[in-house]
Amino acid sequence: MNGGRTEDAEVVVTGIGVAAPNGLGTDTWWKSLLAGRGGIAPITRFDASGYPVRIAGEVRDFVDEEHVSSRLLPSTDRATRLGLAAAREAMADSGATPTNHHGHLAGVVTGSATGGTEFGQRGLEALWGRGAKYVSAYQSSAWFHAAHTGQIAIQHRLRGPATAVVSEQAGGLDAIARARREIRRGATLMVAGGVDSALCPWGWAALLSDGRLSTSTDPQRAYLPFAPDASGHVAGEGGALLVLEDAREAAERGAARYGAVAGCAATFDGVPGRPRLKEAAELALADAGVTPQQIGAVFADGAGNRAEDRAEAAALADLFGPHGVPVTAPKSMTGRLGAGGSALDVAAALLALRDGLLPPTTGTVRTAADCPLDLVVGEPRELPGLRHVLVLARGRGGFNSALVVRAAAA
Repeated sequence: MNGGRTEDAEVVVTGIGVAAPNGLGTDTWWKSLLAGRGGIAPITRFDASGYPVRIAGEVRDFVDEEHVSSRLLPSTDRATRLGLAAAREAMADSGATPTNHHGHLAGVVTGSATGGTEFGQRGLEALWGRGAKYVSAYQSSAWFHAAHTGQIAIQHRLRGPATAVVSEQAGGLDAIARARREIRRGATLMVAGGVDSALCPWGWAALLSDGRLSTSTDPQRAYLPFAPDASGHVAGEGGALLVLEDAREAAERGAARYGAVAGCAATFDGVPGRPRLKEAAELALADAGVTPQQIGAVFADGAGNRAEDRAEAAALADLFGPHGVPVTAPKSMTGRLGAGGSALDVAAALLALRDGLLPPTTGTVRTAADCPLDLVVGEPRELPGLRHVLVLARGRGGFNSALVVRAAAA
């Protein structure tokens, strides 16, 4: 595809698009993170009064009809519409156009944990309530995990590599890692990240089934990563999409760069009781060519339940030493967003590199005694000269992913 490309070519991020519960658009969301403003609140997208959990992270200021054409509305799910908005912002931010990114060498990789859940529910309601002939013909595609990928590719004329990744919360990192590999194989540009939405009765039933959601009714205290009284997490919708490019080609067209995707790795917990998150982090650091001492901050997975928080804290303490590196889990302000959550953390890590500011973990006041972390709480922490940030994510079922981002060269 590109004969001059090497397998160790630097891959940089030139565009960011965000649709998050505490901010639609990158600038709005980033200001909310630094101010500690959350987006968790009582559910409004459906009547949750009969459910044991009634709060979530909704993208409340997103009106579907304002972001998606009337032609596309009947054939798309809420998650796809959020993804289209994030991709549009990311592409505009990057300055890439169909004429300067060579459509057949540009593609899309999205992570999706739930697919088009709400669209699927509407199809089931039509089937059982009115009959098969009332089920939309788009039911065959709109529910699919790859629907976001297809619609984004069509809208931006990205005719190159296209796929979807399904590894729950880890999916956002896995999609970015896959996009990086595609660029090193010859693609010129990739849109990558994750966006999810399952805030409907059918999706809510699935999210409730494993008992990991917090039943607290207080949006400020429901999701407390690494806290001694952590009792589960809050679910939400949204995520982030990034534009990735080969560093040389981005420089040739004068594109601004947020930073580079320096290292990626993934592992799987094949044996019960033997988590491999630390191994994923070690492999990502090795891929980036950095030591633990060179990592200036960590965006943690922050599951919000005692056992998983303890396991993650142990992995970080083994790798960096107890309280050895600043750690944050700003998803406490949005809830866990499926594949969108880890992609949003990568966007936050890139902006932290740019601004030298690490957003806080809200809700948590102090860490549990068995979580020996230097957790950033209350206020953002100034980290001037920040160069490398590690992002961690775990998906239900045993998925572990780690990604290292490096500051853009001066």
